[in-house]
Amino acid sequence: MKSKALRSFLIWLLAMLAGAAIVAQTRFSADMSFFLPSHPTAEQQVLVEQIKDGAVSRLLMLGIEGGNASQRAQVSRELRGRLAAMPEFVAVQNGESGSLDADRDLLLAHRYLLSPAVNPERFTVDGLHRAFSDSIDLLTSPAGMLFKPFLTRDPTGELPALLVTLSGGNQPASRSGVWASRDGERAMLLAQTKAQGADTDGQERALTLIRSEFEAIRASTGRSDIRLLLSGPGHFAVKARATIKEEVFRLTVISSLAIIAVLFFVYRSLRLMTLGLLPVVSGMLAGVVAVSLAYGTVFGITVGFGAALIGEAVDYSTYYFVQSGRLGLAAWRERFWPTIRLGVATSVFGFGALLFSGFPGLAQLGLYSLAGVLTAALVTGYILPDLAGPLVHSAAPTRPWPGIAKVLAALQSLRWPTLGLALLALIYIGAVRDDLWHPNLSALSTASEADSAVDGALRADLGAPDSRYLVVVTGTDREAALAAAERAGKALDGLVAQGVIAGYDNPARFLPSHAAQAARRAALPDADTLRTRTAEALADLPLNANKLDTFIADVVAARDAPDITRADLNGSNLALAVDSLMLQRINGWSVLLPLHPAMGSGELQIPANDIRAALAGSDALFIDMKAEFDALYASYLGEAITLSLAGVLAIVVLLAFNLRSARRLGAVMLPLALAVIFVVAGLHLAGQRLHLLHLIGLLLIVAVGSNYALFFDRAAGQGELDPETLTSMGVANLTTAIGFGTLALSSVPVLNAIGTSVGPGAILALLLGAMFVPRGTAK
Repeated sequence: MKSKALRSFLIWLLAMLAGAAIVAQTRFSADMSFFLPSHPTAEQQVLVEQIKDGAVSRLLMLGIEGGNASQRAQVSRELRGRLAAMPEFVAVQNGESGSLDADRDLLLAHRYLLSPAVNPERFTVDGLHRAFSDSIDLLTSPAGMLFKPFLTRDPTGELPALLVTLSGGNQPASRSGVWASRDGERAMLLAQTKAQGADTDGQERALTLIRSEFEAIRASTGRSDIRLLLSGPGHFAVKARATIKEEVFRLTVISSLAIIAVLFFVYRSLRLMTLGLLPVVSGMLAGVVAVSLAYGTVFGITVGFGAALIGEAVDYSTYYFVQSGRLGLAAWRERFWPTIRLGVATSVFGFGALLFSGFPGLAQLGLYSLAGVLTAALVTGYILPDLAGPLVHSAAPTRPWPGIAKVLAALQSLRWPTLGLALLALIYIGAVRDDLWHPNLSALSTASEADSAVDGALRADLGAPDSRYLVVVTGTDREAALAAAERAGKALDGLVAQGVIAGYDNPARFLPSHAAQAARRAALPDADTLRTRTAEALADLPLNANKLDTFIADVVAARDAPDITRADLNGSNLALAVDSLMLQRINGWSVLLPLHPAMGSGELQIPANDIRAALAGSDALFIDMKAEFDALYASYLGEAITLSLAGVLAIVVLLAFNLRSARRLGAVMLPLALAVIFVVAGLHLAGQRLHLLHLIGLLLIVAVGSNYALFFDRAAGQGELDPETLTSMGVANLTTAIGFGTLALSSVPVLNAIGTSVGPGAILALLLGAMFVPRGTAK
């Protein structure tokens, strides 16, 4: 016996060590890719790319509060200087005039190949006259002092027009020479990380650097009243991962300690209590290993869900230790194992349906549950008996419970009132069906109201893009994609002129296609022609043609200049503007053109129909990212409901095949259906709108509750509810309620949903199962 126990232990230990080695190499993620489809549509593909590597996903917004405007500006300059020198940041901007010098010089040098205004008409006498007049008028504007040094070199005004396109015409306010909030009480910075938005580790390193450099500056300047505000997608992703990690650990410790206390009280043996946790540890590890091997990445939500597996996995060892105490292993396997095995099969069938989901997150939950439950059951049935040995036969109290017959009779007297209450609950659910489910992903966000408020304030002060509205064009190569972006831009220019949109961003402005550059180059006249036309155009203007030699030389140089390439943009913010809006795919390139809503009195919206009409006949795709998110979540939820119903149907078919009796099948399913109905109605009455993880919780109620229902069915068949069955179900239900119910304490919505649904649902399943067991079963 000892050699058999040792062999079993070594097999288990080797499996655990192998699993631990796999987990150690596993990548864990807390980003939004949990909710992204495996095979996205064209619109969803843009959504996926934006979340993982979009420009907005790499933006971090910084606000500096406290002190006076001069002190904040000093800290802003120092912080920008330090961060800009670090390889973790692609660009750091704070509105300093010197920070845009490289961009200005690059635009000035290549202005004639970059400016969309350059065409043959531009360099006629009339065209030059209008351009010169506009530039002279510009001198009288607030921007005139900035442009005056370049007047004789750029009298046609290409540079100021290009600078406007660089800023998008939506610059933040300025105080003491740096960006400031609208009320002037914060200095503002905008940083773009080198790490992709999906690289949570890289985002965390960037955030740590920002905080450490800020603290160093504050310490060196002695300004303890200066404070740093941070926000952005990376900030939210890092904070979400930390919150999930912290709460999973904290709640796992709480539930584990509570379950250990219950098991120790029942078994009165440290050895048996420890052995009772082996199926739990085995199941949780097996779940992570299975997901890691299948998907490569394990989502934080999946791990959080795994913490709740403690509640169900511990049931199996409880059934064995308590039920076999008087009977012995052989008799237990004959009498109880078939029932437990059928209960495990219902869980496998229920969660196995989720494996067919087109969303990796949902499929991960299904695979984790399936692997975890199967492993816990197998360890209980084939490893635990050898390790526990004969001591188990006196492990747990299985004396008859005094008064149990009266308790069951009291419950059974409530059958009709309970059915009436269930009917009312169904009517209520039907009445509120349109308000039952939360319509979008915000229900699953871990961001607090305070964090959301800071993000909104910083975004408004900076005018930072949220890229809700995008036009997307594609091409087989970068040149084709840029040409497509230029064609889409011409259609959008008409909407800007009509005031339908305020503007748009286009990387082709700073990296035009070769065809566009060739056309502009061809529009430039030779030196003699240009000199003659310039003199005629200046006939009645207060500008001397003799001072424009540099202008003429630059035009002539541009006629022979090579095309601008991506390499020419290195070291400038123009490189960031281009790279952030161009995505290389396996089969070509995509170019993103974010649209800016026209300013109005209400919420900023863009009329989608007008955009689609303007782009009709082209290959350009208009996308409302928020609408896509909402549609994606609705698709996700709809698929989850369908698969959950398929899982329930599979359970019904399985039970029907094994029970071979419609009456018995009804007796098993009725308590489960009632428990689900009461939980759904109760949650809504408590002010909660259901979302995806509530649905998973309801499936768990069926999976866990089926064990109780099957034991009651077995007792009804024997005409007796023996002490072993009653005790084991009571202990299992208590540990399940603890394991799942503890998650109700979580501030993470996905964990809270499982806790608030499965905790009370498991208790209801047991009580309802006892309520509808045939009268006279308890002796």
